[in-house]
Amino acid sequence: MPLMERSYDYIIVGGGSAGCVLANRLTADGQARVLVLEAGHRYSRFDYPVRVPAAFLFVMGNRFYDWRYRSEPEPMLGNRQIEHYRGRLMGGSSCMNGMFFQRANPLVYESWGQAPGMESWDYAHTLPYFKRIERFVGTDPTGLYRGRSGPIPVHRHKVENPLFGALFEAASQAGHEVVEDVNGYRQEGFGPFDSNIENGERYDAARTYIAPVRHRKNLEVMTGALVSRVVFEGKRAIGVELRSRREGTTVVRGGEVILAGGAFNSPQLLQLSGVGNAPELSKLGIEVVEDLPGVGENLQDHLEAFVMYACTQPVSMAGILRKRTWPSTGLKWLTRRSGPAATNHFEAGGFIRSNDDAPMPNQMLTMLPLGVRNDGTAAPTPHSYQINLGPQQPESVGHVRLRANDPFQAPVLTFNYLSTERDRRDWVEGVQLTRELLNQPAFAPYNGGELSPGPQVKTEQEILEWVARDAETTYHPCGTCKMGTDEHAVVDPQTMRVHGVDGLRVVDASVMPRIPNANLYAPVMMIAERAADLILGNEPLAPQHVDFYRPAEVS
Repeated sequence: MPLMERSYDYIIVGGGSAGCVLANRLTADGQARVLVLEAGHRYSRFDYPVRVPAAFLFVMGNRFYDWRYRSEPEPMLGNRQIEHYRGRLMGGSSCMNGMFFQRANPLVYESWGQAPGMESWDYAHTLPYFKRIERFVGTDPTGLYRGRSGPIPVHRHKVENPLFGALFEAASQAGHEVVEDVNGYRQEGFGPFDSNIENGERYDAARTYIAPVRHRKNLEVMTGALVSRVVFEGKRAIGVELRSRREGTTVVRGGEVILAGGAFNSPQLLQLSGVGNAPELSKLGIEVVEDLPGVGENLQDHLEAFVMYACTQPVSMAGILRKRTWPSTGLKWLTRRSGPAATNHFEAGGFIRSNDDAPMPNQMLTMLPLGVRNDGTAAPTPHSYQINLGPQQPESVGHVRLRANDPFQAPVLTFNYLSTERDRRDWVEGVQLTRELLNQPAFAPYNGGELSPGPQVKTEQEILEWVARDAETTYHPCGTCKMGTDEHAVVDPQTMRVHGVDGLRVVDASVMPRIPNANLYAPVMMIAERAADLILGNEPLAPQHVDFYRPAEVS
């Protein structure tokens, strides 16, 4: 039957992290007919650049895997345009991210739950869904914090490189706690990180949620299909218009449409469909269906910069960047799923507060036992190591807006990085604390001197000038269709429905009201799992009221 003659109970727009969860859960009972539309290419178990953990540096920026978005010139970053990599295949950005598996601090969700209408998004209500997504392989002495039977394998890194031992010792010397599980009772402190890597392979959303259920007769996945707009009858969404290589331009009908395109594409598609800021849409000749000025606003992201040191001993992993080592590295992975290619190398780090006013850790420091930028540029020294530093609670917000009434044109992405005094203060404090950590006695056997920002960068102004030149995104855009009940909210937190219209929901990172103080993959998966229950009308998982660490200054 031609696609245009079929009808579905749910049409999911976007086969990324959230879309894969929804496709799995909404088809579980065998009743609802679900269509997933992904504009990128299909998922394949033979896609080795995705499966090899250390290969993500070679996937980012590759047009086959990456949409290669770019921000507008950022005034506080010297008018640089920041590259934003986003996954262009089933599984979305989970196929090219750094494989960090971090829930964020419980106080993030406590703050979400304090907003009117958001009470059921506090930590007690979200914890059961974090546990549902993970199959944790590691210690959880109380049995309260970790899940053991979920679809995503979660392993704690073994941190065998001596530089990680130096990190933990230096953290103690600098007055920080060393913790066993940053996803458990206490996030604040330094410790080994978790990842969704198992047996030396990446386990992305398509592999964990789609591949096991691909045989379901009520699940249809279509790749290479760009959705150009949501089709409305009055204020009810009745389907989508899509453009594909196979079908041309087609309208597909569905009982409900669920946008899961992420923080860039979900607001873009809403705006193309007439849902957004009415005056702006009218200027582009778009018929307004619902005036929702919050669509595309509240854009948030994490920046990071690399505090890099030369290493005096040959213990770093710098060799993996040398092309002459790639054949042996690849052979180890192909034959034993081991060696330098079998890890993301981000095996440990810490979450700290840079001042007593911060209610939760506002800095993330990730240790990398080699010096390298996101584009693969290596440090100018045989051996090196670095801390990827990123303030985690930025105040700066931006927006996503249409460039034209054309789905093939990338939207306008404006982040306004470093636009507040507190954000600039956080960066200065973060650099100072990172230098303090890396100059503790524990690093003395390895410390060959600071390469970046360099000893010549001393004053607060010089630090901020370095950040403006050097900082990169950590690829955590969120917030552009935020949940809530205020005048800027886009999504109903109890149903995930778009305010003011029927038959249309949003489920992805765009619904986050505030950015978590960690990487976003695990929080997105949690949101999608909980949203699936809300959409199906299932009884939500019972809240779990467990203890968690609260800093004494703010308790």
